[in-house]
Amino acid sequence: MNRDDLSDLRAEFDKFVKDSCSLDSQDLKRDPDTGDKEDEEPVPQFVDALTSKLLAPAISGVYLSRLDIKRIAEAIDESLPIKERIKMVRSLFRHTNSKKYLEDAFAEINRHINGRVLIYQELGEAFSASKPIFDEHIQKAKETMKMFEQIIEDFEEIEPSSDPLFI
Repeated sequence: MNRDDLSDLRAEFDKFVKDSCSLDSQDLKRDPDTGDKEDEEPVPQFVDALTSKLLAPAISGVYLSRLDIKRIAEAIDESLPIKERIKMVRSLFRHTNSKKYLEDAFAEINRHINGRVLIYQELGEAFSASKPIFDEHIQKAKETMKMFEQIIEDFEEIEPSSDPLFI
């Protein structure tokens, strides 16, 4: 390997870092994930437990990206800005007031999870030595989907007339 090739590569990389990754205070821009007023609004009780389990691949068996969450929202006619995954899930379920909405949202999440399960099954067949690892992720994904059913079952719909201050 030619030593000059590496020095040219290093110079190109240093230029890229200087141009694209500058940490000068004048170059710093506001972080789009820092939040806004909507992020401070309260969410239903189940959302915190849901995000902690759904967004952790070690618990849920799958990884849902920001784009996946955006596609889930679009499939149920919601519009979400791209932010941190936790903030996106919180926004998705913030104004939940009916079981129908939950059923639609969880059905769409299940479609995404089932897509990952199919990939895991294909990989398990293609790489038999890794099949136990993929089977473990598939089992976690199925348990996550059961959690959705429990959330729907436990959810109490909010009726406009059930407001205790309403007379």
